[in-house]
Amino acid sequence: MQKIITDSKRLFLVLLFFGVDSALAHHPEKFVANEQQIQHWLKTEFQPSTLSLEQQRQELQWFQDKAAPFRDLTIRVVSERIATHHYESNTLAKAFYDITGIHVVHEITGEDDVIKKLQAQIYTGENLYDAYINDSDLIGFHFRSNEIIKLDEFMLGAGKNVTLPTLDIADFIGINFTTGPDGHLYQLPDQQFANLYWYRADWFAREDLKIRFLTIYGYELGVPQNWSAYEDIAEFFTLHVKEIDGEPVWGHMDYGKRDPSLGWRISDAWLSLGGTGDKGLPNGLPVDEWGIRVEGCRPVGASVARGGALDSPAAIYSVSKYIEWLDKYAPPEANKMNFTEAGKWLAKGNIAQQIWWYSAFTADLTKPGTPIMYDDGRPRWKMAPSPKGAYWEDGMKLGYQDAGAWTFLKSTPINRLKAAWLYAQFLTSKTTSLKKTLVGLTPFRHSDIQSEEMTKKAPYLGGLVEFYRSTGKHYWTPTGTNVPDYTKLSNLWWQYVGLAVRDELTVVEAMSQMAKSFDDTLEYIANTSDSSCAPKLNPASDRSKWLNQAGSPKQKIDENPKAKTLLYKEAINVWQ
Repeated sequence: MQKIITDSKRLFLVLLFFGVDSALAHHPEKFVANEQQIQHWLKTEFQPSTLSLEQQRQELQWFQDKAAPFRDLTIRVVSERIATHHYESNTLAKAFYDITGIHVVHEITGEDDVIKKLQAQIYTGENLYDAYINDSDLIGFHFRSNEIIKLDEFMLGAGKNVTLPTLDIADFIGINFTTGPDGHLYQLPDQQFANLYWYRADWFAREDLKIRFLTIYGYELGVPQNWSAYEDIAEFFTLHVKEIDGEPVWGHMDYGKRDPSLGWRISDAWLSLGGTGDKGLPNGLPVDEWGIRVEGCRPVGASVARGGALDSPAAIYSVSKYIEWLDKYAPPEANKMNFTEAGKWLAKGNIAQQIWWYSAFTADLTKPGTPIMYDDGRPRWKMAPSPKGAYWEDGMKLGYQDAGAWTFLKSTPINRLKAAWLYAQFLTSKTTSLKKTLVGLTPFRHSDIQSEEMTKKAPYLGGLVEFYRSTGKHYWTPTGTNVPDYTKLSNLWWQYVGLAVRDELTVVEAMSQMAKSFDDTLEYIANTSDSSCAPKLNPASDRSKWLNQAGSPKQKIDENPKAKTLLYKEAINVWQ
């Protein structure tokens, strides 16, 4: 029986790895360390930097020295498919080998596949990868699982001799995102992005369109502050303007394919911006934006019957608006698109606005020669705070933000763990971080975003620098620690909401069934976890018990408040 289980695991691993897009490790005959390798990369790739050349040289010399015990070792890491990670895989992995002699296979794949691979290593106990760059959304699982290396302890203990003295943990913008409620650091941020409102500033500034909008709607065309205004603007461009410069235009963009990425689309922001959860940062207490209620650190339910809000009026309103606008104001193809396919549409130049958009796409939307760029390199678009839904209240989070972060499993052998830790630090060191930020535009260090280079770049990035230089970045937060197992629960979003998009279930039916599935999954986690923060479900009761109490879940209210817009300069004051 043991042989069958082992063989099954091996077959599973072969199938898991088959067909994955990857960067191959570079294998010359023999590595010999020398100063020329350091000087080559300093001059050809690692400029600019917030460090002086001598400080950079010292950091790189440290990496070369500390890598000596691991030379000619091949390590394997995996990350999702965005511009930042392509740069790491194609350029920085080679630089790391040239300087340290450690081979790296840095695979690039879909976000969902990264999580499956992480799960597989935990499930099998086999060391499939030596490190994972996965979103900080998994922090609720990481701190409960007892499978993840606590980096704060590692840096002071087994990893002390391979921890960069100039790593400067306090300089990482998203370090709070990767720290558990127990105070331990579970992940090291590698890149960071926020979900922000995106719009064609050039179209919004046209006098003919401003006059026409004012005539129809009775208020100024500007950055929408609530969903009522966003809907009016979506209707205006789709049904009234219809085309600009002979090309069709739409007032909204989204995607609706029944695909895992649909889950991220809904869970990342629709319910939080709609106002489903409670007040409080980072995620609302006791009910977060996923609709999960916690008592202490224990999740006690997601359905209204158990004190949660996943099938509450606010959640139903949020998903209903998502589907309504997708059907009415987005391109007809949008409901068959996934995350990657829809992400390419803004660059086509025929979308007026998107209620929230991943700033990880900034690099793709600043490419010269596209319809959304001026000839001088400035964008025709801007990013701003997203409008809020009818149930949103002051004191709630302002939007979603995440950090792709290095995660290390206890099942990784110590020599491979140390080598991978060196690689992770190399990719996040001050020697390489500013150049990486300029390439991928996913800033993760305070020192980089405050640099003179970013000041020069700011007019060409549509508001990205202004956002990350403001205190506003602390009010855009990732999925919180209420979610005890992101992977198990996140799969439910796309399955149920996808049925509502295809009109196979009403939104009420979809959210009701999903809330029950959430409760069932929380109960399963409770029965299979020995964590002191494992779920412990409330008994089911009449919905009115919870809806009549203060806070979330909230009673149904007027879902069409008066529309409000602001000028861009006024709208971004929230970032200050």
